[in-house]
Amino acid sequence: MTLRTTAIRSLGGLEILGTTDPDAAVKLALPLLLAGVQAGFPSPADDFIDKRLDLNEHLISHPAATFFVRAVGDSMLGAGIHDGDLIIVDRAVEAHAGKVVMAAIGGELTLKRLERKGERLLLAPANPDYPSFDVTDREDFEIWGVATHVIHRL
Repeated sequence: MTLRTTAIRSLGGLEILGTTDPDAAVKLALPLLLAGVQAGFPSPADDFIDKRLDLNEHLISHPAATFFVRAVGDSMLGAGIHDGDLIIVDRAVEAHAGKVVMAAIGGELTLKRLERKGERLLLAPANPDYPSFDVTDREDFEIWGVATHVIHRL
């Protein structure tokens, strides 16, 4: 079976990555160690593998409604999202205040935190160098999905 990959680069400089056949997910089970790893002082590690971990099962709850997008820019640094990071976006997750969402405003895609200020609905960056967008009465505003995970290199 051939997995066909699509990339859409036309909106807002974002690159959306996914497959044309969501039921053709490739399973990749990687080793999962039973013991956690200390992020502070080193400790003796258990020397065996607990089970195999399929990242699809761990990171993707709704395969048919999920896609990947690459972040561009630094407006979401405070949320741990860096330029070039891979974002997992789930269209089946309900968008509400506090969630990081991928939205279209006037045909341009953006990744921002959804906020409610009284009766106003805002898309807020996680970087003080950027302004929030009031989308309350905009007819050209649409939420494409909720960011569920961010993957970046160290």
